[in-house]
Amino acid sequence: MLALAGAAAAWGQSTAGQSADQGAGQPPPHRAGQSTGQDTDPGPHKGGEEIQVWTAVGHSTINGTAHTGLWNAGFRYGVILTDAHGPGFLRGRLEYALDAVPINLIFQPSGVVYGVGINPFAFKWIFDRQRVAPYFDFGGGVLFTSRDVPAGISNINFASGPGIGVNVGHGKAHWSLEVRWVHISDAGLTADNPGVNILQARVGLGWFHHKE
Repeated sequence: MLALAGAAAAWGQSTAGQSADQGAGQPPPHRAGQSTGQDTDPGPHKGGEEIQVWTAVGHSTINGTAHTGLWNAGFRYGVILTDAHGPGFLRGRLEYALDAVPINLIFQPSGVVYGVGINPFAFKWIFDRQRVAPYFDFGGGVLFTSRDVPAGISNINFASGPGIGVNVGHGKAHWSLEVRWVHISDAGLTADNPGVNILQARVGLGWFHHKE
């Protein structure tokens, strides 16, 4: 009987040791709400990229040549420069972007003018939100047109201005809706430089991508 009891005790200790060894090699179970340490948010991240197609329409406002409309469309490529920074509701990320604008139709009293543009800089602050993320940006570039804008002034102009808007949608794909002020002038290339100030509504479809 003593021999039988000793054998049973030895078998029990061996089984417990095997279970402990197997448990040591297994990762701890994941609990609901517990972070795995991997960032699965597909939104903007430092070093990530944004690709966007957009279109905008607007009309001239105060302090410039009147009775002028503008419709344009283009492509944007942006790079997220920073992680989220700032206090409270100002917390956000900085993006640098450039725009290629192959379509510009400018509606003047003298007729419709076609133009192409390139905007080599835009700085965009994206507030740190989820499904609806406000932003503001400022950018500009050069605009080449088939005829003078304004009429009789210059066919080489500069277009710049601020915009405010929101990114709508949480994920790689998102819509952007914004209001933009565009100032078009030749920056003093001619003696007479009245310029055009245009208030635009702009909509875009974009995609965020960040490297693994």
